[in-house]
Amino acid sequence: MGQKLYPRVPDMRLAQTQNLSDGEIYYIIENGVRFTGMPAWGTGGTNDHDTWHLVLFIRHLPKLTDEDLQDMKGMNPRSPAEMKEEEMENEFLNEPSDAHGRPNPHSH
Repeated sequence: MGQKLYPRVPDMRLAQTQNLSDGEIYYIIENGVRFTGMPAWGTGGTNDHDTWHLVLFIRHLPKLTDEDLQDMKGMNPRSPAEMKEEEMENEFLNEPSDAHGRPNPHSH
């Protein structure tokens, strides 16, 4: 979804974001950015501690390793529909193919 937003979603690892102060990042998380896909997450009852943890996480993004990214992917919750779609993609990608690389026809 974020790939189709205008203005484009910033890469939070880049200087444009990393050069912001902690307070500026906190403010953006709490109040959002008008006329963009960044909603306000602050509701007046927001857990201040959680927002500061997000600021620290954003600061850590440029230092993430490939191993960190794989660990994070494993923790992302997926819906049953997403799991089914992934299963179907894997079945398709692992189908045996003929000598020309074309998938063998299904035997139904």
